[in-house]
Amino acid sequence: MVFAILFLILHWFFSLFLHSFFLHRYCAHHQFKMSKNTEKFFYFLTYLAQGPSFLNPKSYSIMHQLHHEHSDTKEDPHSPYFYKNIWSMMLKTYKTYREFMIIDPKLVSHKVIHHYPEWKIVDQFARSKINILFWGVIYTSIYYYFTNIYFILICVPIHCFMGPFQGAIVNWCGHKIGYRNFPLEDKSRNTFFQDFFLMGELYQNNHHQDKMRSNFAVKWFEVDPTYLMMIILQKIHVIKIKTKV
Repeated sequence: MVFAILFLILHWFFSLFLHSFFLHRYCAHHQFKMSKNTEKFFYFLTYLAQGPSFLNPKSYSIMHQLHHEHSDTKEDPHSPYFYKNIWSMMLKTYKTYREFMIIDPKLVSHKVIHHYPEWKIVDQFARSKINILFWGVIYTSIYYYFTNIYFILICVPIHCFMGPFQGAIVNWCGHKIGYRNFPLEDKSRNTFFQDFFLMGELYQNNHHQDKMRSNFAVKWFEVDPTYLMMIILQKIHVIKIKTKV
């Protein structure tokens, strides 16, 4: 029981940090700089963290930039206001995500910035059935040897869909539940006063006010854990944050 909870929590935050730090703040918004070797390191680390639910940086970046460009309109790739429930939104988001993996970004929007990294070997393997089977066996084996069959049935699916599950929570709750610091045209909200659960990603209203601001926390009582980690990485010269904080 204890092992299952700890393993799930560790994987949740390991995946979430790379999702927020690398995919969102670096690939989609380029809020900081890093060397090409460091970029490769975090690219592969993101794959390890997300496993079978690895989100392709190119597709993620295009889709997220369009989300900001058309926030909560019919052109938004994943606004919760055009779907009956979170599951139908996730299904449509997945279809759009798959399309952006192969489409020319220039055909999508002239506003899409093409600064996302690509690593074809990792991307191709991550999309394969072998990858899904590989990680499914790993997660199942861990729970089989350290817990029992019930945790295999309950926890393994969560591990396998970790990346999209985290994204769905942010996209749904961050535009439906919470308070607003800024009266924007969209319906973005800050779900929590202190967002440790999603490491700052649920400060959506703050983020939509200024997408290039590295620190998603604005008020004195708000805390952005991903930004705090970015400060540490800058102090040890791993990244260089751009001026907006």
